[in-house]
Amino acid sequence: MASTNNHTRVVAFMDIGTNSIRLLMVRVNPNHSYTVLTQQKEVARLGSGEFPARRLRADAMNRAVLICSKFADMARSNGAAEIVAVATSASREAGNQADFLRRLHDEANLDVRVISGLEEARLIYLGVSRGLDLGDKQAVFIDIGGGSTELAVGDARRHQYLDSLKLGSIRLAAEFFQPGDTGKISGSTYKKLQQAVRNAAAVPIAHVRKYRIDLAAASSGTAMNLAEIASRLFRGRPLERQDTLSREHLAAVLRRLCNATLAQRRNLPGINPERADIIVPGGAILHTLMEDLGLDEAVISDRAMRDGLLENYLTRDDQAHWLDRMPTRERSVVLLGRACGFDEPHARKVGELAVQLFDSAVQQRLCKLDGPWRELLLYAAWLHDTGTFLSFVDHQNHSYYIIRNSELLGFDQTEIAIIAAVARFHRKGFPDAEKSEVKHFNKPTLKAVQQLCMLLRLAEALDRSHAGRVAAAQFAAARNGAIRLQITAHADATLEIWGTQNNRKFFERTFGKTLIVP
Repeated sequence: MASTNNHTRVVAFMDIGTNSIRLLMVRVNPNHSYTVLTQQKEVARLGSGEFPARRLRADAMNRAVLICSKFADMARSNGAAEIVAVATSASREAGNQADFLRRLHDEANLDVRVISGLEEARLIYLGVSRGLDLGDKQAVFIDIGGGSTELAVGDARRHQYLDSLKLGSIRLAAEFFQPGDTGKISGSTYKKLQQAVRNAAAVPIAHVRKYRIDLAAASSGTAMNLAEIASRLFRGRPLERQDTLSREHLAAVLRRLCNATLAQRRNLPGINPERADIIVPGGAILHTLMEDLGLDEAVISDRAMRDGLLENYLTRDDQAHWLDRMPTRERSVVLLGRACGFDEPHARKVGELAVQLFDSAVQQRLCKLDGPWRELLLYAAWLHDTGTFLSFVDHQNHSYYIIRNSELLGFDQTEIAIIAAVARFHRKGFPDAEKSEVKHFNKPTLKAVQQLCMLLRLAEALDRSHAGRVAAAQFAAARNGAIRLQITAHADATLEIWGTQNNRKFFERTFGKTLIVP
């Protein structure tokens, strides 16, 4: 069990799906943080030709066993102490399931668990929900696989409803199309696809409608690929994290896909050519569910069941339940800091002082920033020294790189860029418009980033000794429009005062006022 291991360990998670096989390999630390070592995916089409015969074909099993063997070898060569492998829809419905599992054991040295549809829905909810900043919102989660579609309703803490529908892109394609079908898809055929979805999903849809739904989240390769096509068509750029897919854009994409031959579909900007033959059936599932649930748009998540396997693994430890109690954004920041071995007491003290300075700066009308900026400042303060993980020399640059390229869950790309920039300029340099780290920000954002950088500089200086000597700090009005920095210390804070004095010219450049320090 995880709770008995106090050492760093490498763990691999394998999701053997109907269409693809996915591998996630991480290094898990004793403090429950983790570092992703690799993520791999290979298309196996395990469910190809299975429906409705309910038997895995020999060639499909051969592909799947080969991929699993290669993934298992990769995991073991990287020192994986444990490989958690599960199989889903195609395997659980196969009459020759035992033969497939036996081959995985004998040829890949893998003990694979075949999980139920409800357990699959739970793990997907766990993986996807931990990547969203839900706050007090309740969401419906839709994951469209090759053989099944999983539904869940839940908030940031727990799920209220789980279901698994025998609907999937490969399953639906097998029902409506022949292997040699390469032409366009007529409007009448698409309507039949939608009707098949409605027939299979009528009861689950009725259940989901009973719950309050504040937002929708869609995951899986089908949803991501449809959103990628839509982003290229309507935004003129690739899909980004936290992007949404509107029902209107989804319908337009599906019309375009239906009006194209298979060869033309494979060349559509943004499409994964390997999905060209099954993307319309998969899209019909998402489109119909969004219509019948009255969903105008869905957040697109790149997280899935393998991430749920990791979350489930981490929370097996009784001492790790603090993770569940943290909001997603806070949790992801803490885990990144711990993965980098940050000085947590210092980071939290700097964060505490930074938000005190922020609150008093707003009160003194030094800036006109609101709560979201306060939160970003706090997290930048927590992560400002993560770069020392690589080297103390110029660690602010390393901090920027680590944060900018991290997968901070619950944040969009702009928020991550802001946190990284504020951490970068907590020492050395000034974030003017020519600096590469901030030149992509618009003027209001750049001004806000400059102000947050200044506040973080002062907060970091106020814990220069890493001894927590300064208990509180705030700004107060002084004569002639100057600003006085007032501090409360419970020990000699000479070093901290010297540090703040060194930042007076940057303060005046940022806020246009003279700073008076003790």
